[in-house]
Amino acid sequence: MVFAPTSRSLSLAAVRQEFPWKKEIVTTVFWIGEKPTANNPTPNKSSSWDKDWTQNYGGYDDPDKSDRRGFIPAAFTPRQNPFYCALPYNDKAREGHRSEAAQVVPWFKEAYQGPAASTCKGRWIAVRKGNRVAYAQWEDAGPFRTDHWQYVFGNERPKPNLNKGAGLDVSPAVRDFIGMQDTDVTDWKFVDFKDVPAGPWTKYGDNNSFVQNQRRNSTALVEGRKPSAEIVPR
Repeated sequence: MVFAPTSRSLSLAAVRQEFPWKKEIVTTVFWIGEKPTANNPTPNKSSSWDKDWTQNYGGYDDPDKSDRRGFIPAAFTPRQNPFYCALPYNDKAREGHRSEAAQVVPWFKEAYQGPAASTCKGRWIAVRKGNRVAYAQWEDAGPFRTDHWQYVFGNERPKPNLNKGAGLDVSPAVRDFIGMQDTDVTDWKFVDFKDVPAGPWTKYGDNNSFVQNQRRNSTALVEGRKPSAEIVPR
């Protein structure tokens, strides 16, 4: 099942609100700059949507808790949101978008910014373990697969893989906020930007819509202009 309007009068916002929790998903931790291993053969120097991911982030997102302060690496302040995740779908093709993307990505038409830009990159999700919920931006495709839209947007379960059938990768910041193990079970769902509450996921990153809004409004105040409407992410 693909979540799409059942009538022309049903708004996209209403459809988004219907995204359910995907429950009991095996979840693993990955990090920017991670080297390949037997169970994770793809290095994370680059992402599916950013060939200079490590450089643009500002460095190696060291997962070692002794080398972190709060929810960021101790060695530097990240230039992108440290609360990030990967889901096993990439809407981009070598040129343009995958043939099914316009039909299966619920917000495709709204988010479309030309053939070079992903409509999935930067979307927000909620990740829940017990009574703790973190919010993260979708910044890479994986684990293992990049074509499983039936799970990401529909009702299928993740496919078997080397990491116990993992269907979600989360950053060290997400791991630490919800108190999960490096391989654990969580629930997750897509969330609208307007429904993301204040938290440590709003503080850092050129790619973070909260930071973008704060910078734009600060500039407007300095210049004596009225702050404009908030940026609504893709």
